Amino acid sequence: MSAADVWVIVVAAGSGSRFGGPKQLEALGSERVLDRSVSVALGASDGVVVVVAPDQVDAMAADPLVGGRGVTVVAGADSRSGSVRAGLAAVPPRAGVVLVHDAARPLATPALYAAVIDAVRDGADAAVPAVAVTDTIRRRGAGVVDRSELVAVQTPQGFRAAALRAAHEGNPEATDDATLVEDLGGKVVLVPGETTNLKITTPSDLIVARALAER
Repeated sequence: MSAADVWVIVVAAGSGSRFGGPKQLEALGSERVLDRSVSVALGASDGVVVVVAPDQVDAMAADPLVGGRGVTVVAGADSRSGSVRAGLAAVPPRAGVVLVHDAARPLATPALYAAVIDAVRDGADAAVPAVAVTDTIRRRGAGVVDRSELVAVQTPQGFRAAALRAAHEGNPEATDDATLVEDLGGKVVLVPGETTNLKITTPSDLIVARALAER
């Protein structure tokens, strides 16, 4: 597959209920969280689709740092899987590799994108960045879990385009697209994630992300 076969879906349709508002529009240095995620995605691919809340489509399509950069902007759905499907519908048929990335992970690096893309080109149906779990994990009332068997997964997750489209047929729901591919018997591989690739979920996460971005 050539580099021109790579498209990225940046999912930014969440309301940010745990954060207290749309975290993707918060400032991160001289840009917004969403702008940073879009910038890296553009540099790693042939095209980007950004999925936003329905009431944000017109504004983001006209925004010079989003739609003004040639990004396709589409309306999301009530669920994450529905929003991914909305983005996938806007990805052209010529795409051979499709990445799905959460806008709330603005610190993913070009190197991480490259590792995910390479893994798919090497034969995986899905490639998932993962990092070791360092905290002690305990089941409620059932003791400690062996953390050596656990990893925390991140985005961008990469997919053979046909595998991702097949996985979303029938409108299934999942918090992780690789799970849908795996449920169909697809080959899912893990690539080393980045400890700095945190997901902004709470205001304290944004404080850490700003410090990392400044560094």
